[in-house]
Formats: sequence, C-alpha cells, structure tokens
Amino acid sequence: MSTSRTACHATLLATAIAAGNHVFLKPSEHTPRSSAFLRQLLADVFPPERVAVALGDADVAAAFAGLPFDHLVFTGSTAVGRKVMAAAAPNLTPLTLELGGKSPALVCADYPLAQAAARLATGKWFNAGQTCIAPDYVLVPAGQERALAELLRAQVQARYPDLAASRDYTRIVNAGQYRRLRGHLDDARGRGLEVIELAPLEPALAERERLIAPTVVLQPGDDAAVMQEEIFGPILPILGYRDLDEAIARINARARPLALYPFSHDRASLERILGRTLAGGVTVNDTLLHFAASALPFGGIGASGMGAYHGRAGFDAMSKQLPILWQARRAASDLLKPPYARWSRLIGWLAR
Repeated sequence: MSTSRTACHATLLATAIAAGNHVFLKPSEHTPRSSAFLRQLLADVFPPERVAVALGDADVAAAFAGLPFDHLVFTGSTAVGRKVMAAAAPNLTPLTLELGGKSPALVCADYPLAQAAARLATGKWFNAGQTCIAPDYVLVPAGQERALAELLRAQVQARYPDLAASRDYTRIVNAGQYRRLRGHLDDARGRGLEVIELAPLEPALAERERLIAPTVVLQPGDDAAVMQEEIFGPILPILGYRDLDEAIARINARARPLALYPFSHDRASLERILGRTLAGGVTVNDTLLHFAASALPFGGIGASGMGAYHGRAGFDAMSKQLPILWQARRAASDLLKPPYARWSRLIGWLAR
C-alpha cells in the first residue's frame, strides 16, 4: 500500500490492518521529516513483518509501485497517479487512486454570500489550501465576484489579524511548491488579471518563511495557470456565471473533480446540480465535511481517482472475498454423468 499525502496515512493504515493485511508504506519525499517520524512511530508499534515503511525519492516510489502487491493505494496528483497505474499494470495489481483535481464551489443566487464566504474560507485556508479536497475555484452569479472577494478579505482579517505572526496559518510545504504557487500568481498578473492579496505580507518574510497570503484571482480564463491544474494552495479563482446552466456547463467542461460544493437553499437547484454533474463526493452548503463523515465512502472518479476508502468501503476495498463451497457426502452432482439424454425430461420439467 502506498500513499503520498501524510494526512491520509492513518486512515489507510487502520483500514488495511482492520481488513487483515500486512502493510508496506511509501510516504512522500516532499515531507522528509514527517515521513521519518512516521517510520519511527510505526516501528515502535508494529512488528516489521506487519507494517514497514520505505523512505526515498521518486525513483524509490517508482520501484515501489512496480512491486507485486495484492492491492496498491496511492493518493497524490493525477499526473503521478497515471505513472503509478502504469507501474502496477504489468502485475495486474488492483488499485485505489485518490487524486484530487480542481474541485469547484458553486454559489447559487439564493444563498447568502456572507455565509458562503465564511464556509469557503474555512475550506480553502485550512492548511493554507494544501488539502486534496480544498475548494479549487468558486462560481458566483455575475456581478458578485468583487463582493465575495471583500467578504473573504473580512474573513481573513477576523481569522488572522497578523498573518505573518499567526500560528494558525500554515506555511507552504517546501520551496518547490512555494515557487509553483508564486508562478501561478505571476502568470495571472502577466495576463492582466486582477490578483487580490487579502492580507499584507512583507515580501522578504514571505520568501523566507514560504508564506503566501490568502489570495483571490478574479475572472481568470481557462488558459491561466491557476485554471490549468489543481492549485493545492491558498489561491482562490472567482468566476462569474450568468445562469445555472452555464455554471453547470463550466464544471462539466473540466475533468471530474474529487469534490463538489454547491451552495443553495433551493432544493430544485440542488437536485439540478447534483443530477447533472459528477464528482468523487459532495458537501452541500459547506466544504470538506463529507471527508470527515467516516461512514461515507471517499474517493474520486475519472481523473480524480478510482475506488474508495473510509468505513465499510475501505474495508471491502482492501479485502478479498474468498467463496468456499463445502459439498455433502451425498450429492446430486454424483449423478451428472453421460448419457445426458436420460435427464432431458427432468430438465424440461424443471425449466417449465
């Protein structure tokens, strides 16, 4: 079993052990200290033949994915997920892939914008947006884009009065990811898009501590970097739509996301959205919470993954049902011998 996002290790490990498996973990090379701590922690709890941890870079991960496991679980990017699937294919290893993607939030016209902003702020800036189910972009009725941006600014000011000093706001995981996110913002500015940083940060401090302020980008086109890949950071594109059909069409024009967040108190609108879109999971009128509902299966669809875990779904995914039939001492099968013509009348009667 392999994962690349440390937050998922505990759930996957518990599920695999509960289903009776031995477990071999390959944590992410992007979080070396967390990975080393995890290996030591598990070594203190489990014997090595029950749970083992492999550490190493992408070459180790590639070799790991090519091992003949009974089941392989990967959580990470879609691009790496394709490589994992290719590595597993020669062994016909069954896979569970949880891959993230661009998870949309859709705020309908009837929903209070201030309440949507508060709930989007929680979902987007938890761990500075570095979760696989963070809202990746938000669709609002045309004309409300700037109003939502200002409401999000108020949320930032209330939650992080001094962003640089806050112990509740997460840094970007490493220098490479920091540069990637800064590149997205540079690309947006280079395109003439309106980029609004919702809290002030001194540039040298931001660079030194890998801090990116909660930021919104208004009305980016599909060619902008922030709309090309999963953001996995505290940047939120805001796009306007004219009617619900257009909003649904924009969601469906993209690869199927890991999560979908529709906001509406109108049941007909919600049924329309849910009936015409596909996603790995949905939280209605909030964000993230379907992941925390342990009885619900969690997983992606299409480019956001395959298979599911959590609760019974995870137990079933990591189990192999073994059908066994015990024959009696005397059995009708003992009579199933040629010539079969003598059974034609009985078969005809049974078939009536």
